[in-house]
Amino acid sequence: MNLVELSSRLKAARIAKGYTLERVAELSGLGKGLLSKVENFRVTPSLPTLAKMCDALGLSLSKLFEGLDEKPKISITRVADRVMIERDREQSNINYLALAHGRPDRKMDPFLLEVPAGGGRGEAMSHEGEEFLMLIKGKVSFEYDGEVIELREGDSLYFDAEVDHRVFNPHARNATILCVFLGRPM
Repeated sequence: MNLVELSSRLKAARIAKGYTLERVAELSGLGKGLLSKVENFRVTPSLPTLAKMCDALGLSLSKLFEGLDEKPKISITRVADRVMIERDREQSNINYLALAHGRPDRKMDPFLLEVPAGGGRGEAMSHEGEEFLMLIKGKVSFEYDGEVIELREGDSLYFDAEVDHRVFNPHARNATILCVFLGRPM
């Protein structure tokens, strides 16, 4: 199942209703933190959780799931169709732009990461799978298992994501990174 698209659909339904996360929490009986994590692709919701969210949003489960399992042979994501995924806003101000959200059941999850000057992830973390990064623009620092590596435009990394890691930008210019997750990013 395309979890990025599922999360995006839930967030879009909430925004279309003009509801805040607090309002959906009141209507569903679910915690605001959980709702935020579901919307931002941080938690895979259970079916009962999805049912409560859909009830609160006036959305049927069948409508929510419609087309999620379709697998086109090719998936084109135009610049205007990129979806911003928020992850760990309390730990990171990196913007994640999904590049292949239109293709369900994919094995890789490619993103463009926009890392603002002076920003990035506050603490190193790990997650399941492997990861590939290529610095497209700017300079960043990459911490891996406590070691800090400086990256410049064109540099790339491929690594085991189950080791604590983070990207941060101590420089005065914004940076852009191509990131590909293989496995489930946290």
